[in-house]
Amino acid sequence: MSILQRPALSHSKYRSDIDGLRAIAVLAVVSFHGFPNFVRGGFIGVDVFFVISGYLISTIIFENLDRGTFTFTEFYARRVRRIFPALLLVLSTCFVVGWFVLLTDEYKQLGKHIAGGAGFVSNFLLRDESGYFDNSAETKPLLHLWSLGIEEQFYILWPMLLFFSWRRKFNLLTITIIVALASFAANIKGINKDATAAFYLPQSRFWELLSGTLLAWFTLYKQHTTIELRPRLGTWILQLIYSEKRKSDGKFLIDVSSITGLCIVLYGFWRINKELAFPGVWALVPILGTILIIAAGPAAWVNRTLLSNKILVWFGLISFPLYLWHWPVLSFARIVENELPSYPLRVGAIALAIILAWLTYEIVERPIRTGNNANTKITVTALIGLMALVGAVGYRTFAANGWESRMSPDITRISRAAGEWQYPGKLTAFNFENRTFYRQNSNMDEITLFIGDSNIEQYYVRTDELISTKPNNSNSVVFATGGGCLAIPGSPYDEAHMSCANLMETALNYAKTNASVASVVIGAQWNSYLSDGYGLRGSFGTAGKDYSAALNRLARYIRELKYLGKKVYFILNIPIGDELDPKFMITRNLKHFPHVINLKERGLNRKDIDERYGKIQKDLEQIARAAGADVVNPMDFLCNATKCSSLDDEGEPIYKDRSHLRPQYVRYRASFIDEFLTWH
Repeated sequence: MSILQRPALSHSKYRSDIDGLRAIAVLAVVSFHGFPNFVRGGFIGVDVFFVISGYLISTIIFENLDRGTFTFTEFYARRVRRIFPALLLVLSTCFVVGWFVLLTDEYKQLGKHIAGGAGFVSNFLLRDESGYFDNSAETKPLLHLWSLGIEEQFYILWPMLLFFSWRRKFNLLTITIIVALASFAANIKGINKDATAAFYLPQSRFWELLSGTLLAWFTLYKQHTTIELRPRLGTWILQLIYSEKRKSDGKFLIDVSSITGLCIVLYGFWRINKELAFPGVWALVPILGTILIIAAGPAAWVNRTLLSNKILVWFGLISFPLYLWHWPVLSFARIVENELPSYPLRVGAIALAIILAWLTYEIVERPIRTGNNANTKITVTALIGLMALVGAVGYRTFAANGWESRMSPDITRISRAAGEWQYPGKLTAFNFENRTFYRQNSNMDEITLFIGDSNIEQYYVRTDELISTKPNNSNSVVFATGGGCLAIPGSPYDEAHMSCANLMETALNYAKTNASVASVVIGAQWNSYLSDGYGLRGSFGTAGKDYSAALNRLARYIRELKYLGKKVYFILNIPIGDELDPKFMITRNLKHFPHVINLKERGLNRKDIDERYGKIQKDLEQIARAAGADVVNPMDFLCNATKCSSLDDEGEPIYKDRSHLRPQYVRYRASFIDEFLTWH
């Protein structure tokens, strides 16, 4: 009999209370994703899952190492049977649904995420995608697979390390503590340096699973010590509560442990929110609570009464397929609606996810895991082969640019525009005062310095066109910019935009120390900052106390550049709005299946634009002219007297999103910046 035909690895007795804890975790995650204002910290249910997984997996490994029955082949065969069936179904369904409802760039990204999900590296892909122009998390149907990636990476690395340590007679507790502390240290360091990396990368998350490993070790090897300590600790706690002496038989302590653990987890659901630095220290809340609940054991009051309730146990049994299904259903609903789905629609989406999870568990997952052929080599090999095939199809979809042939030519043009961005392109990075600036040289010594945010970066492609075609008549260019950076010195940035601090001052120093800088161009998406306060702390808006102070600082900045002998150009806002976004030029209606996606033309009324931010435009123009700058208003070029169109005269989208011009349009049509590159 082959190893795959032997009985499964032995493991501890089934605990229904752990399934109940799984249910609380998954229902918290689902509730948070469906109604984020209702359970603000529901996402920490994933951290509860991490502890449970680390505890159960490590218990199996420890027990079988002791018995000499552990084999990698059988261990990973069990993982395949546990995870692959439901995941294969969800990945395949997303591929089919995406074929009909996603634009080319969206389907291309889905293909990459299918490949990443099949290879259990979604967390790395999502980490690399994060950035200023990353699309909304709600429009990524497989975003939630980041946590599965971390678990699988743990399942690959940790058993190998344990087995190696066991063979070398190392102390497994010592090894676990060392690795857990190193991982926790990486988490604390990472949350201050790169919060996104700390959230997605395994080195800053493994400690959560290893906390379950530590609990498994103490449960298996120090059980008698724990049993002996319970009455003493329980008696000590009772003496703190009551004036007369009382003794505990140990049951009191496990009840206190489970109740305290549950309260801590519930506190985390209430107190933790996405605005906090997470995981960081805050992740200790769900970890500690989960450890206390599991450590209490199945006899504790909370565990046997609440967590072993039949309803919670049922949700616990379907927790894995429910986790897999709920996010794609909610995400596709968001994509089809092109906005946050209505409350009834979200309720319906969650109900559908529960039904799909139950069907997956009954029809797919349980038969493959426990049926007559569950342990055969053929079953495991077939599952691995199917996962490789699905991953290959996903990668091919990504490589084929989302299969553009699915769409009509008009819709394909819309999709191409939505995914287009070329900065920094041919620009060469260089360091100045510990900041990264970008440069492109022409045949002229003079430099035009561009300062601002991504609304300045969007003009790079026009400078590239001029330098490439007219190198003898165009200045070299330097871009001192940053996404989300208001081009006003001394701006009070919020925590997420602290990298923008001192950008303006550093750019000014570059102009001061470099005599070749002949002209300076200042621009930004002014309205988003000065009206809405995007990325800033303080009171903004035309009536806000910080508004006038910001304009005065801007005027002084321009005057200082003029004093240095620089020619200064000031670019006002381009029109912005959802009506200009290529994604808003299409409608998706499932009633028209299979032709779900249809085209509509959009644009902005010039009068509406003036009402939205006409005063800010006028104030900025007045301040800039008074300080000596030449003012350019892109609306004079992008709009007529009555309307700002979303399409050019050839039917091509002008914008890449609601607030940035499309590179193709800028390269060949944005001639209003040409004068910036010529010294007069």
